[in-house]
Amino acid sequence: MAKLTNEEIIAALKEMTVVELNELVKAVEAEFGVTAAAPVAGPAVAAEEEEGPAAGPTEVTLFVKNCGASKVQVIKAVQAITGLGLMDAKKLVDQAPVAIKEHISPVEAEEHKKTLEAAGAECEIK
Repeated sequence: MAKLTNEEIIAALKEMTVVELNELVKAVEAEFGVTAAAPVAGPAVAAEEEEGPAAGPTEVTLFVKNCGASKVQVIKAVQAITGLGLMDAKKLVDQAPVAIKEHISPVEAEEHKKTLEAAGAECEIK
């Protein structure tokens, strides 16, 4: 079998649907005995527990209310944030106002909001 280049792999991934990507991730996890989940920082979690309950919400949802004048840039930003293909990201942006990411930390939501606003989108965190 010929070895695929990184560009060929990325091009193939861009053409896949979210369901196909999910199945691919599961297959890679099973084949190599790894997990795609982000590692949890042990000491940071322990420090948060000692401080008691946080003042704000622990999970929020990031919404795009309006894509503004630079729709292409917003679509690319949504694609980068969500990991969706270009067409799926476009469909999502076309449905604005719409939730882009749900059940994320407020810090992550702020980072994504800055990215989207830099691309020209009007965002809201709830």
